[in-house]
Amino acid sequence: MHLPQPGDYIDIHVHGGTPAAGIFILESLMAHEEKLPHDASGVSYTYGIHPWFLNEANHNQLIISVENSVNQPGIIAIGEAGFDRIRGPSIELQRLAFEEQIIISEETRKPVVIHCVRAWDELLSVQKRRKPKMPWLVHGFRGNVELASQLLSKGMYLSFWFDFILRPESRDLLRHLPVNRIFLETDGAEANIRTIYDKVAADLNLSVADLKSVILKNFNAFFGLPAPFI
Repeated sequence: MHLPQPGDYIDIHVHGGTPAAGIFILESLMAHEEKLPHDASGVSYTYGIHPWFLNEANHNQLIISVENSVNQPGIIAIGEAGFDRIRGPSIELQRLAFEEQIIISEETRKPVVIHCVRAWDELLSVQKRRKPKMPWLVHGFRGNVELASQLLSKGMYLSFWFDFILRPESRDLLRHLPVNRIFLETDGAEANIRTIYDKVAADLNLSVADLKSVILKNFNAFFGLPAPFI
């Protein structure tokens, strides 16, 4: 398992990324692609069923793929998994696949990276019913303070949609949130994680070095790593 080092930028959610000097990435592998991790410094992986690519015909095979792949070296979390009311199969099938992945997360003691679009009630309902011990991270967040506070109150972490977090209006949200529950990401887009850190550090009145330290601590807390890594 590769881990970020002190001073690294951490890009917590990437598709098809390539690690670079000083940047640690967590790449999202999707079960329908049947792509497995490769051993490279500066990168670890999540593995899961994205709701966009789930359907009745492939559901069982995708769950088997997650079960068979999740213990591959380098895979440190489940996901991205979750709900999408804009694109994907029925919410009932999405809920089934999500809960199956939550069971795998709890059994393997690996946290979950979540995709959720306009389905917060469904997400919170599963969280209430399952009472997971492993932490959840909602990626691509672009909601308001009230929604963020509700998710944080349930023990979740938030990573922000790269385009949203670069806008001036995101500053007020950032300043209302505890810094020990946030992450930053590019989601595989043509965005620069350094630029995102610069903007967020300025919004929080932190140096970039201090923000890196905060997010490294968050990474270690999310993945249950011991204090010497902080």
